Order: sequence, then structure tokens, then C-alpha cells
Amino acid sequence: MASPPIANQIRTLRFMAGEMTQADLGDRVGVTRQTIAAIEQGKYSPTLETAFRIARVFDKPLEDVFQWEGE
Repeated sequence: MASPPIANQIRTLRFMAGEMTQADLGDRVGVTRQTIAAIEQGKYSPTLETAFRIARVFDKPLEDVFQWEGE
């Protein structure tokens, strides 16, 4: 199965936010640690709502967190 054409900066942003864990981020946006891991690794595309929630946690615009890499 091909990976979704969406890159993200979640791992970097977690590190810059005091080394926030995937579990902490998952708790803050209402998903599991496993979901955050899959999104972070590009194996799963978040819902639009989850994407906005993640961006809000880091106080960043959506496009600073997620980047479209498709054609």
C-alpha cells in the first residue's frame, strides 16, 4: 500500500515542545498514541479535524504541520 502524499513536522514539533510524547499529543487531540505514531510515520492520513487539532496543540497553522507532496 502506498503512503499518503502528506508529509508532516509532528516529530520535530513534539521535540520543540519539550519532547512531548506521542501519548501526550494523542491525549490532547483525542486519539491513541498508535494513531499519532502512524500519522507521524506517514502511514495514515489524519482526518481534517484531527489535523487541525494537532496544529492547534503546537499553535501553528495547518500548513506548518502538514505538507501536500502529491502532484
